[in-house]
Amino acid sequence: MSATDDQKVTIGNYIALAFAVAFFSGLLQSNEWYGVFDFTTLNGTFGSIAGGMFRGTGGDGARDGFLFALTLVPTCMFALGMINVLEHFGALKAARKLLSPLLRPLMGLPGSSGLALIGSLQNTDTGAGLTKNLMEDGELTEKESEIFTAFQFSGGALIVNFFSSGAVLFTLTNADGSMAVPTSIGLTVGVMFIFKIIGANILRLILKAQDKKVNAQAKVA
Repeated sequence: MSATDDQKVTIGNYIALAFAVAFFSGLLQSNEWYGVFDFTTLNGTFGSIAGGMFRGTGGDGARDGFLFALTLVPTCMFALGMINVLEHFGALKAARKLLSPLLRPLMGLPGSSGLALIGSLQNTDTGAGLTKNLMEDGELTEKESEIFTAFQFSGGALIVNFFSSGAVLFTLTNADGSMAVPTSIGLTVGVMFIFKIIGANILRLILKAQDKKVNAQAKVA
């Protein structure tokens, strides 16, 4: 996309971006009527087969791995389909313009990766699928994708794993339900989010150091 096209961001593009943020972030996840605007709610769940789960119980090896992989297909297909629809309405264009000033200095990533970043906070499969789509469209370079991957898969699916499941409560409360440490869930998740950014920047520094080393060796040769 040219610089001229990048400047042509309309109010409709920003509305599409706002919808995309709400859709992938999990803010609207609910059994109420507004849950129809949430990715996880619409993605749904598998039913049971003969009293068990879709994958059954006691599986192992390549066969169980294959069935697990099948469960990822609907999520990735749905996420990529929605991104293509939102891209048609200019959501990625708005994200590129609005988020680049933030994500470039923060992690060296383009603003167009913002939706994948938000999606990865709710569902790791969504984040991976959207990142793959960005790479295929030329929105991310190989090094940018490596940095982005470091961000996504440390403390992956932060919202689902630590808010929806309540898993973090086990580290904050005693057996009787009283607080074990003087903190809150929000602060805990905030710390993890910050360290996700720190981890991405550590890899960013490593990649820069490798580039300098390669350039220095090329000059000597």
